Amino acid sequence: MQKINTSGWCILDWKNAYQNQKITLENLYTLVQSFDATDPAWISIATDEILDQQIQSLQQKYEQGIDLPLFGVPVAVKDNIDVAGFATTAACKILTEVKQQDAFVIQLLKAAGAIIVGKTNLDQFATGLVGTRSPYGAVPNTFNPDYVSGGSSSGSASVVARGLVPISLGTDTAGSGRVPAAFNNIVGLKPTKGRFSNTGLLPACKSLDCISIFALTVNDAEFTANILEQYDEHDSYSRENPCTAPAQFSKQLYFAIPAQLEFFGDQQSEAAFKQALTQLELMNAKITQIDFSAFYVLAEQLYQGAWVAERTSAVGNLLATHPDAFDPTVSTIIQKGFEYSAVDAYQAEYLKQDLARQIQKQLSTFDALIVPSLPTIHTLAEMAEAPIENNSHFGTYTNFTNLADLSALAVPAGFRADGLPFGITLIAPAWHDAALAHFGKTWQQQLELPLGALQQVMQVKNSAQSVSAQHIRVAVVGAHLTAMPLNFQLTTRNAVHIETTLTAEKYALYALNGTVPPKPGLARKDDASGQKIIVELWDVPKARFGEFVAEIPTPLGMGNVELEDGRWVKGFICEPYGLNDAQDISSFGGWRAYIQSLNNTATEKNT
Repeated sequence: MQKINTSGWCILDWKNAYQNQKITLENLYTLVQSFDATDPAWISIATDEILDQQIQSLQQKYEQGIDLPLFGVPVAVKDNIDVAGFATTAACKILTEVKQQDAFVIQLLKAAGAIIVGKTNLDQFATGLVGTRSPYGAVPNTFNPDYVSGGSSSGSASVVARGLVPISLGTDTAGSGRVPAAFNNIVGLKPTKGRFSNTGLLPACKSLDCISIFALTVNDAEFTANILEQYDEHDSYSRENPCTAPAQFSKQLYFAIPAQLEFFGDQQSEAAFKQALTQLELMNAKITQIDFSAFYVLAEQLYQGAWVAERTSAVGNLLATHPDAFDPTVSTIIQKGFEYSAVDAYQAEYLKQDLARQIQKQLSTFDALIVPSLPTIHTLAEMAEAPIENNSHFGTYTNFTNLADLSALAVPAGFRADGLPFGITLIAPAWHDAALAHFGKTWQQQLELPLGALQQVMQVKNSAQSVSAQHIRVAVVGAHLTAMPLNFQLTTRNAVHIETTLTAEKYALYALNGTVPPKPGLARKDDASGQKIIVELWDVPKARFGEFVAEIPTPLGMGNVELEDGRWVKGFICEPYGLNDAQDISSFGGWRAYIQSLNNTATEKNT
């Protein structure tokens, strides 16, 4: 079959190509056959038989009319996550058992229509941030092969950066989903711990591990994340989203940065970070330096304290029986876990909790913390000379994140003077994933950087802003509008103003009699007398929606409102009896204009 050039396609490109019959599922065989088996980014590539099974299952779902948002989209998976038909090696050659069952997240991907096309290389047992600690070879940086690609999810980042697949899964315990993203000019989404299930993941540190997502765009990463977010009762670390966080950052952006920045003498990275801060200020962000001492101390705990014993717990038995199967540096790190006692472990837990509480308090008044994804970069030769010390440099701004229960998004931020990519990471409290993604999309559109290692720039798609699954979009028309008396009922519940728009041309607006503060009533008209009314759309966290609605007084209520573009959202409506003695103010087009007219009249009477 003819090979179609799909290099650098995003999810929407794949979906459009299938819909327009530019490609069919048969093209996936040609795509996979084009993968180079000697490419160190791959540990195993899907066979025709593995593809057959997935494609036949997908075709059956399609014929049944099942919604398939990732129909035929090829996905690569880090080789410490189980995929049926593949061995899960974790870059250890003695692990050869072919898995019969998919990891929970793989089940969700396949249910959405994705096709798994291969398993990717990693620092063995996900122990490292470099991409060199694998018997399957070091994965080179996609911009300069003399430099490291970053790890441990090195292969997953590489295949996305080169446009072989639009999305891939990695894992992130100490930064493995952010470091290779930054080194390869792509997006790395590290979710809140427990947002994605870890069932079917060979653990590194079971209490800290997060399955992560690599993509060329934040939009694709977020789209995939929303598919993977599902509570798993079989994963004891899985968590239900409390649905209390805001959908977006505040209109006036407030960001924190470390007061004590460390670049290990790398002036190019330092200059690139300063340029990123300048760009943020151009976006009207207010940037405040904060004491970073607690972050640094917590980051050190992951490898220099008793927490390393959690890695030992995961693979210590295998190390005892098959020591020769381990990468020497990985073996050295995991062996350290035997040096700590149970008392050490509890003391480490207490210290972690104290520092995490301090960090969360420090960040509570900001939209996010902005850090360099990496303070520096090293060549393969430099890593060979000092593998542990140079690896620790890469964890400076990543190691603390899961220990402090924070969410994170790594995004490209331009290039250093030597042409290597540079990235920043936005870090926010747990469950602020939607707000991170929203700003990440804005940031990526603003910079218009090349995607990955490809010579193409993201095409901005103009569309209405989607509603996250954790929020309810509400149209407000009167006293809840911005700067109006009841607006606090929204803002104090982490609701966010999304846009100002118009209803469909089917409504009338009335000033209700005797309401305090004054309130309007919105009523739908079945005849041709209706008109468009100005409304504000607010995203209200689901968990706060009920208490917000409980404050609505009679004759008002919550119903559904049609917008001028055909969308339907929740919104304030009025019972018919409330309109009996109300004044029709539809001619003003909105409540704000009516209130202004009253104020003008009052002013004239007093002069």
